[in-house]
Amino acid sequence: GSLSVSILISKYIFHQDVRTLGSGNAGAANAARTLGPRVGALTLLGDFLKGIISMLLGSWLGGTTGLAIAGAACMIGHCFPIYFGFKGGKGILVSVAVLMTVEWIPACILLGIFIIVVALTRYVSLGSCIAAVCYPVTILVYSLITGDPCVWINVILSALIAVLILFMHRGNLVRLKNHTEKKLGQKA
Repeated sequence: GSLSVSILISKYIFHQDVRTLGSGNAGAANAARTLGPRVGALTLLGDFLKGIISMLLGSWLGGTTGLAIAGAACMIGHCFPIYFGFKGGKGILVSVAVLMTVEWIPACILLGIFIIVVALTRYVSLGSCIAAVCYPVTILVYSLITGDPCVWINVILSALIAVLILFMHRGNLVRLKNHTEKKLGQKA
């Protein structure tokens, strides 16, 4: 999780640090805004694959327990990368990849919520935060419908992930409140 695609590309190709540009975030949206759409797309793909690969390795090494540990470690490593001074991305793509690996139906529902909010408002951060708030509710409903015996563990874990995502977006939430947040497509 600590390998940050946007930081590696910005440092070794552009000789800059994406975390000093635009919003200061190492995620796909800031990479696209400050370094161009190709870098944004590579960051999106890299962060998503990072989550999938970590889940596959975790499952292979430790079954269900390894899967849970790998997902948590990848998300924490992405947000607080040990190789880059503990300042990384906000965890959205990694959390989507982790959830997509475990339960694809709730992942698609939350992705749909994100897309609708971004399409209506053009605020990626707002779409991310609303999807994060909907995450535990979606997991609760899905777990109850499917009869999952671990329903409360699923809800608690998804709530912790939602809190982490909201914490990582605290600056965006302030900018949204102050009407200074950049919209999708706006340059930094």
